[in-house]
Amino acid sequence: MTDDHLNTRITTLGEPRIPSPVRRRGHGSNNVSFVSDADRILIDVTVNRACRQLAEGIPPPSYEPAGPRRTIFFDPSKLKCALVTCGGLCPGLNDIIRSIVLELHYGYGVPTIFGVRYGLRGFIPRYGYDMLELSPRTVVNIHERGGVVLGSSRGPEEIGEIVDTLERMNIGILFMIGGDGTLKAATCIADTILERGLKISVVGVPKTIDNDIYLVSRSFGFDTAVEVSTRAILSASNEAEGYPNGIGLIKLMGRHSGFIAATATLAQQDVNFVLIPEVDFDLEGPGGLLDALAKRLADRGHAVIVVAEGAGQKFFEGQAQELDLSGNVKLKDIGMFLKERITAYFHQRNVQISIKYIDPSYMIRSLPANANDRVFCNFLGRNAVHAGLAGKTDLLIGNWNNHFVHVPMKLLAGKRRHVDPKGMLWRSALEATGQPALTHQF
Repeated sequence: MTDDHLNTRITTLGEPRIPSPVRRRGHGSNNVSFVSDADRILIDVTVNRACRQLAEGIPPPSYEPAGPRRTIFFDPSKLKCALVTCGGLCPGLNDIIRSIVLELHYGYGVPTIFGVRYGLRGFIPRYGYDMLELSPRTVVNIHERGGVVLGSSRGPEEIGEIVDTLERMNIGILFMIGGDGTLKAATCIADTILERGLKISVVGVPKTIDNDIYLVSRSFGFDTAVEVSTRAILSASNEAEGYPNGIGLIKLMGRHSGFIAATATLAQQDVNFVLIPEVDFDLEGPGGLLDALAKRLADRGHAVIVVAEGAGQKFFEGQAQELDLSGNVKLKDIGMFLKERITAYFHQRNVQISIKYIDPSYMIRSLPANANDRVFCNFLGRNAVHAGLAGKTDLLIGNWNNHFVHVPMKLLAGKRRHVDPKGMLWRSALEATGQPALTHQF
């Protein structure tokens, strides 16, 4: 982190004056520990940098900690809340919904909780989707399922109509679970609410299986994605070793960032080449991927390649671009492209290969979360409830330096995290694979 001037102030709807009901949970040594807005979590924990800033009279950038407050803004007995999930599927969505509902009901006694069907479309009357009433009974077992019980959708909807629905239904807190596009929409919704002078809190829970949300160390679903990806790598490795000149090719998720590909490579160290969006590579010529692959086959008789879906998009320059409903550029299929180019390369050289291509992406997205992600989702969901009840808005619940924190949504606009080509993760991946630079060498 290098920005000394991050504005991490969290917007609030008003002064919280109602004693929190969560204090009544405590018995003996289990009394609730409240957190204060005055407590801070440093963003940059580099000692020399922080000390220098303090010496210069500059407060180091820091986050407000997440957690229950001693006083809250909303009266829980009169509060109505709504949850909405948007974008692609991700392991842990049902866990987030479950933890929010359970904390609202048992922690604060909120009587009315609505689940919005099929993303932002559920707010728009012309689509005709009914709201689901959520309770502990309806969510008790949903964490055992994959997918998302509320459904989802992509694409923008009219912000004014969404706020009209919130106002008409007398919703006090809206929990929005989604990725970059959803968080942008959440900011617009929060701004419109404040412009109208309404008392509605908007709290985001960041969702991206790629783990690339800016200023957030970890997002839910990533741990599950890495775990399942290692099984795909193991299968590809077994296939490759089972045939002369066997090649296992696995395409993993990662539109703009290669965290899943690099981390899975370290978790299952059967990979010989890992390709990510942040690091350029060539196909042809001395030192390119095809040349390095030929040397690997000549030396060991098999090879395993992992490629993130956003890697190598330069090879499709000049082709027409398509957009999805959310306005994102549809990536070209680097996995099938590599399979075809590898096959043609060795065919031209009269070298017989056996290549097996595996794309587990949609299987991973729709699976239930693993144990680590379930615990992580529980923290995210419950801290989202604490923030909303305290009257905080236009924020998301993030994880930074092993703390759960409040992050202003506007800090994330147009930015994302990337694998550092000079950092420990990528260096370790290179050490595990032993791969060369994969660029032209003259």
